[in-house]
Amino acid sequence: MYALVDCNNFYASCERVFKPQLRNKPIAILSNNDGCVISRSDETKALGLPMGAPAFKYKYFFKEHDIHVFSSNYPLYGDMSSRVMSILEQFTPDIEIYSIDEAFLEFKGYENYDLKKYGIEMQRRILKWTGIPTSVGIAPTKALAKVANKIARKFPKETTNVFVISSDKERVKALKWTEVSSVWGIGRRLSKRLKAQGVKTAYDFTRLSDSWVLGNFSITELHLKKDLEGIEMLKLEDATIRKKAIATTRSFETTYSDIDNIKERVSTFATNCAEKLRRQESLCNMIIVLLSSDRHKKNAEQHRTSIHVALPYPTDSSLVISKYAVKAVASIFKRGVKYKRTGVIVTGLVPNDNHQLNLFEYQNPKHDPLMNTIDSLNIKLGVYKIKLANQDLERTWKMHQKHLSPRYTTNIDELLVVS
Repeated sequence: MYALVDCNNFYASCERVFKPQLRNKPIAILSNNDGCVISRSDETKALGLPMGAPAFKYKYFFKEHDIHVFSSNYPLYGDMSSRVMSILEQFTPDIEIYSIDEAFLEFKGYENYDLKKYGIEMQRRILKWTGIPTSVGIAPTKALAKVANKIARKFPKETTNVFVISSDKERVKALKWTEVSSVWGIGRRLSKRLKAQGVKTAYDFTRLSDSWVLGNFSITELHLKKDLEGIEMLKLEDATIRKKAIATTRSFETTYSDIDNIKERVSTFATNCAEKLRRQESLCNMIIVLLSSDRHKKNAEQHRTSIHVALPYPTDSSLVISKYAVKAVASIFKRGVKYKRTGVIVTGLVPNDNHQLNLFEYQNPKHDPLMNTIDSLNIKLGVYKIKLANQDLERTWKMHQKHLSPRYTTNIDELLVVS
């Protein structure tokens, strides 16, 4: 059996933990630079605020409906997520962290457990220890656990936030209730094609023949269909699997038309990618640098471009990756253009203990101990305390964050004060 544990309105719930007066009040969380709405509490959804709503267009809507608006506080959300996941690890060693607010759990050898009670205990412990409300769906497969979770979320009183699919009768009933467009793994385009064939629910999808699904879609959709039938096809993903590419992209707090500011941003993003490489014990062979103007300013000159740079040897050094990224962005920079966004992607990843060496060019052997020391100091002193000389020493992510709440759990200067 599998469980999917999902934190309800996670970003909003994190804010409510430290501001309990906001419970049952409408909350909206904004994206980087306070651009658009990326998370809404149930109360906000009921008011009709759409996901992705541009903040500048809806500022009067926020005031009219007394919606509490927050800038994205990722240090807080990330730390609260880690606390939730560490609690879940107490219930089973087999866990896949699916996203910042979701995790799959596999129960091997739990045949004699009452999984309904076990799910309630998980939900209650997380609520008691972190203040984060969750919904739990339990079923024989991952896809069905997703369906069960939606039911638990939709009917919290009837299910006590935990729903278990343990029989074929319950599976069929749950699939008939689930619209095909809301099935995990079926996007908007695929759901349109299925609806054209008369497929309206997840149950209708399972009634299609295997040959038709494979002939019209792919093996991925066939595996999903079998999983919904209760035939286990989708396994927990190995947490040790390395990413195939790592990206850091951001919009600027304002537009930049000078190369020095853009170089500084690119250096910061490249360094961030290098740190992520070292955490997953990988090296990169290529970097991609992106640069684009503000597409919303129709009257301004537009310029969107990217460049691929093959590195002379695989590396995870912040010094090397930053050096080549800065050179790359200088080569695609166009004078007179006001740029709004840039990014760095490292790709061609290989394990740091198994890679092809270059006979004539190689990384300075002093870089490895230097990077280890920088990472250790940043862990000990605080994230991004040690930086390269061409980075801004005051701020790492330069963004508009007018509604930012304190980092209650990750910054000692922003702890709650009890008087």
